[in-house]
Amino acid sequence: MHAPRRSFTLQQAVADSQPLARLSALVRESADRLAAVQQLIPAPMRAAIRPGPIDENGWCLLVDNSAAAAKLRHLAPLLQSALRTRGWDVVAIRVKIQKRL
Repeated sequence: MHAPRRSFTLQQAVADSQPLARLSALVRESADRLAAVQQLIPAPMRAAIRPGPIDENGWCLLVDNSAAAAKLRHLAPLLQSALRTRGWDVVAIRVKIQKRL
């Protein structure tokens, strides 16, 4: 006989798994970082930028096109400085072109 299956939410599953909890925290931090610097990015570009992964090499921003990527690379030092003043130790900001599906 099989034991009865226990039902739980996705949030409970993530909280119960240390690797998933860490990944969830990094996703949340990436979104928080982007929100913190949103006002420094020209308004027409904001819709083309999404938060990307955070790792030991820095933070990655995902952009829809090469024009937005070039402008964002130009703004990277300003964004990095703003993040540092808010308490995030950002080693580097990488920009990767990744079209939305």
